[in-house]
Amino acid sequence: MSVCTWSYKILKLLRRMNNFYLHGSCRADFARFEISNVKVGWVHPRVSSLLTQYPDVFIRTQDGTVTVSDNLDSYMRRSEAVDDVLQTLRQEGSLICLEGWRDEKSNVMPKFGDRPLMWMERAATSLFGVKQYGVHINGYTVSGNGRVCMWLARRSYNKQTYAGLLDHVAAGSLAAGDSIKQTVVKECLEEACIPVAIAEKAQPVSTVSYTHVYDEEVFAKSLFTFDLELPMDFKPKVGDGEVQEFYLLPIDKVEELVATDDFKPNCAMVVLDFLIRHSFIDPDIEPSYQDFMTGLHQTLE
Repeated sequence: MSVCTWSYKILKLLRRMNNFYLHGSCRADFARFEISNVKVGWVHPRVSSLLTQYPDVFIRTQDGTVTVSDNLDSYMRRSEAVDDVLQTLRQEGSLICLEGWRDEKSNVMPKFGDRPLMWMERAATSLFGVKQYGVHINGYTVSGNGRVCMWLARRSYNKQTYAGLLDHVAAGSLAAGDSIKQTVVKECLEEACIPVAIAEKAQPVSTVSYTHVYDEEVFAKSLFTFDLELPMDFKPKVGDGEVQEFYLLPIDKVEELVATDDFKPNCAMVVLDFLIRHSFIDPDIEPSYQDFMTGLHQTLE
């Protein structure tokens, strides 16, 4: 693949993953989603119509904003009331994404570090465009002569999303009540059987953020990225069944793969960030270097 072709495909990926805020996008069709007069997300018109059939929980204001009723005035009251509505919509089959119900709770907050306003079933978060957070671990090795390789995982073909695509050695969403570091250690152990003593050496290095819209769903995500240099004699093992197999690949082969459709898109973004931070992409050679940086680090609004 030529340098120009590779750069074009990377730019295409970044634009697709940040398409909600592109000029001419469908953002204007979406209503604000608010809790206690604070914007926390975006709602598609059809989703808004379904939600406001439950006026004890959801209210649509004159300007179209969808809000959680002020009568639900605590974290638990909001969480339980919204979950009841979502369970009903799930049983009715009104929203396809709820077929992937995970029984995993995600906190809803205006921005990371704010006091959570409620929890929400993870499968539903994109219906409300609320900010989602996760961890991605770049597991790599460095040989005695300085040769860098990266461990990649092939996602199970039974996964609900992006089945069979290339992924990180470990990654996962940040569940309500869990810390970032706890999540790193847990995902390393569960997905790749990386011992706690090794996983705890993972270093926080960056965040990758984007807002992607697909049909009725808005994926506003910020990924806390970690670098974990693994021992040369260590080999990840399939743990919880979310991975089919692992590969150790030279970094130049990894660089080639991130521009293909074989990579889970947000994982390709995190690997691109790794390539930039470790100087495998040279700003004197790559004309789109600054565009790459901008596309990887969007502000979640």
